[in-house]
Amino acid sequence: MTVIDISASVMQFLLAFIVVAPLLGAVAALLPAPPGLKGKNPDQAVLRHGVTVTGAVLVAAIVLAVGFDHDHPATMQATTDISWIPALDVRIHLGIDGISLPLLLLTALLTFLCALYSYFKLPAGPSPKAFVALVLVLESGTLATFAVLDLLLFFLAFEMVLIPMYFLIARWGGGQRQAAAWKFILYTLLGSVVMLLGLLLIGLKSGTFDMVALATDNGRGLTTSVQVIAVLAIGVGLAVKTPMWPLHSWLPDAHTAAPTVGSVLLAGVLLKMGTYGFVRILLPVAPDGMRTFAPYLAAFAVVGIVYGSLACLALARTGAKGDLKRLIAYSSVGHMGFVLLGIATMTPTGVNGALFANIAHGLITGLLFFLVGAIKDRYGTADLDTLAGATGAALYGRAPRLGALLAFAAIASLGLPGLAGFWGEMLTLFGAYSPAEGLSRPAFRTFMAIGAFGTLLTAAYMLIVVRRVCMGEHPPHSRLSPDDRAPRTADGPEPSVTPVGPEPSATPDGSEPSATAGARPATTPQLADIRTYEAVAWTPLAALTVLAGLWPAVLLGLTDPAVQQLLAGGKS
Repeated sequence: MTVIDISASVMQFLLAFIVVAPLLGAVAALLPAPPGLKGKNPDQAVLRHGVTVTGAVLVAAIVLAVGFDHDHPATMQATTDISWIPALDVRIHLGIDGISLPLLLLTALLTFLCALYSYFKLPAGPSPKAFVALVLVLESGTLATFAVLDLLLFFLAFEMVLIPMYFLIARWGGGQRQAAAWKFILYTLLGSVVMLLGLLLIGLKSGTFDMVALATDNGRGLTTSVQVIAVLAIGVGLAVKTPMWPLHSWLPDAHTAAPTVGSVLLAGVLLKMGTYGFVRILLPVAPDGMRTFAPYLAAFAVVGIVYGSLACLALARTGAKGDLKRLIAYSSVGHMGFVLLGIATMTPTGVNGALFANIAHGLITGLLFFLVGAIKDRYGTADLDTLAGATGAALYGRAPRLGALLAFAAIASLGLPGLAGFWGEMLTLFGAYSPAEGLSRPAFRTFMAIGAFGTLLTAAYMLIVVRRVCMGEHPPHSRLSPDDRAPRTADGPEPSVTPVGPEPSATPDGSEPSATAGARPATTPQLADIRTYEAVAWTPLAALTVLAGLWPAVLLGLTDPAVQQLLAGGKS
């Protein structure tokens, strides 16, 4: 069933346009703006250009999804297959199925929202032209990763995103940005070198780099030893990008230093490239090799789940001086651990759960990084002790809508039933309960129990964050007379650190803070609550989080037939 019947040639054009348009837009962004399009200044013109290009790509992606044949999501659609390097049998082979389409839409949506947000809130740094061009190159590389069906093209697209993300962190980031950018590029480049060797091994031993043909062959043309070596080599490169514990240490530094839109794109789409490679390449192309390493992959995954949660708990405790952006980054290590656990089960249930968790993480963590960026802009810091102690009742008392949205994103991240974060984690745990044939059930049920314990830890640190950031710290002495309480702020005891943000006498826009009954306006200044452009950028993510939680069949109906066919070696 297609919502609108679109011809095959138009579908081909749409997919090619989605991949190429951001790259052409990046080139155009570096050129002088035509006189009639300059607006108030050249900076505004180039930012408007970024919104226009990413918006056009999003519209094309939506039209592509509307024209997609939902009755046959396991079939590659909108395919283009052109010979590129005949000597190596490398082809420009593009196509989408039920696995790649949701990731394509997620990438187009998040990049457009980031471009829109940047139009109103550009991070401090060099030329806006360079910023817009880098974001567009990043979008093109990510979209190409999810659309190409040739191993060497996959590698090129996989690597294409590294340089723009490096410069976004190094030139527009915050403190320690140079060190974080270098750590990011070194980790990912070293992993990619090993991955390239594995991809070449598969291509040369099987005689083709075509991912569809390799998936249909299902590893029958590769010996078990070749598959084991290929999975080890490719898996290392993919695990770095995922990131899998213990190859994750670049991620917290990169997120902490990156500008807001850099963190949103890094968490929302770049991390998905690694797990997508596991599903698209290793599961169907080297099943015997994956079966050998699956228990180890699952073990690393559950260690990552618990480790990420414990790191978040350590950052969230009072006096730890934990950075809220860093905490969300460590939470990503745990959430991506659930994705890897689902993949390691090698079952349709587990892999569908992994793909669902991928999308849910992109929506929820993208929203969280947007919110943390807004909090940091308002207060001048993301330090948890400062937010909780110096500002107390930080969000509920001073920016209630912002506080409510942060609480919503936090409970979505901890996997509350009815929101997107629940289904992916549940399905991966179900998959671990009954792993694929040949895998140890006792081992995987142990992994399932550890993963379930990780969900409790996730709930613990997310609720602590909500309590501290949204409500502030409680006074150490609860039984105080009115005279004792008078000198204190409405947010608790006098802060032990210098308050940040606007002065108590006025809001950021210069207006007097509103006084409500029982409030002390002189000591509880109001902050700017959610602005219009922020509401426009964040509402789609919140709405899709609810939609995916209440109606998971929308996504599972796309992924399940494609996963079933992929695991069956191309046989539906």
